[in-house]
Amino acid sequence: MLIRAVPAHPMTQTDARIITRVALRNYRSIAACDVRLEPLTLLVGPTGAGKSNFLDALRFTSQALRFSLDHALRERGGINDVRRRSSGHPNHFGIRLDLSFPDGEASYAFAVGARPNGGYRVRRESCLVRSTDPARTGQFLTEDGRVRMSVPDLPRMVQTDRLHLLPASNHPVFRPVYDALSGMGFYNLNPERIRDLQSSAPSDVLDGDGANIASVFTALKSRSPSTAKRIVQYLSVIVPGTVGVEPKTLGPKLALEFLQQVRCDDRPWRFLANNVSDGTLRAFGVLVALFQSAGRLSPIARLVGIEEPESTLHPAAAEALMDALQEASESAQIVATTYSAELLDQKNLKVESLLAVERESGATQIAPVDRTAREILRDGISTPGELLRMELLGPGAGLPIQVGRQSHSHGQSATP
Repeated sequence: MLIRAVPAHPMTQTDARIITRVALRNYRSIAACDVRLEPLTLLVGPTGAGKSNFLDALRFTSQALRFSLDHALRERGGINDVRRRSSGHPNHFGIRLDLSFPDGEASYAFAVGARPNGGYRVRRESCLVRSTDPARTGQFLTEDGRVRMSVPDLPRMVQTDRLHLLPASNHPVFRPVYDALSGMGFYNLNPERIRDLQSSAPSDVLDGDGANIASVFTALKSRSPSTAKRIVQYLSVIVPGTVGVEPKTLGPKLALEFLQQVRCDDRPWRFLANNVSDGTLRAFGVLVALFQSAGRLSPIARLVGIEEPESTLHPAAAEALMDALQEASESAQIVATTYSAELLDQKNLKVESLLAVERESGATQIAPVDRTAREILRDGISTPGELLRMELLGPGAGLPIQVGRQSHSHGQSATP
């Protein structure tokens, strides 16, 4: 049973995974990786190792589907800044994601190739969906602008500068895949944006920097008061003395007001966000990002990616933060980067939740921790944090990288 720094909140125990496997090829510093994701996955490695590039590959997929492939590439400086730079000059990059649903599974993959003068084209794209309902089983495969395989009634017009899953999402077979991937949320919370006066327009989905957190927390308090209270419970442990957070209307804008217990006064003092520390604001932002889907029949941000959730926090807050990550992973899939030994100083942290990240000769390696470390952790001899301090938390052998086209006859897919 999980021992929490905050008393446990009753939740339905389910496997919250939506993405079960990620394979990347030539994405930024990552030459190749093929790893499994758990309900909670922690990418552990030093600054500059390439942890953020792994998260960015997931974010790239989401943006390319939600907006456009051109938008996702332009935000990163173009395809020449996305495909890996090396002496071999790879001219393409590929992403493959395996997904799990209550009634089935899916595999989605695409490869984008470079063209002269910064141009690009989708070289190959495939999606295979299996379901217990035959009506929701199907596949498509495109190569160089041509549809090789398709389900009936699926648009056969292919544009090589766009992902075909976007128009295919109008078909009920592929809509769950599109919704799951386009709806992923990624967070690098910015205290300055959280301090700003914010729009009062209703919002359910938290912005990546936290700029609309006041309206998101307002909606969350209305939709699930127990979850809002739970967030404050965690915050009170992470930031001792904090006893409440309330949205405050200031003319046409919203702000956050923090209630803090002050010595020699029975009533808590109120402080607007612009008078609160970066650590408090970032901790609150992380907690809202983790629990934002509570109370919704159809969860938003079913996968939440967070950059270094422990950043700017006192090491003593690490236990409560890890408890929050583990609790949130019971209802949403969580992927976070970290290099905090304090955050990893938990013996109840499953070794399967850890992916070790290293960078050697400019190439990022991502894999489960090596065999020796796994045995030490499973035997309870040391915590992951203790191994990290001793520099014994390195990557072992990952899953075999499969290169080639998707085999639709057996439902096995490979990185394009």
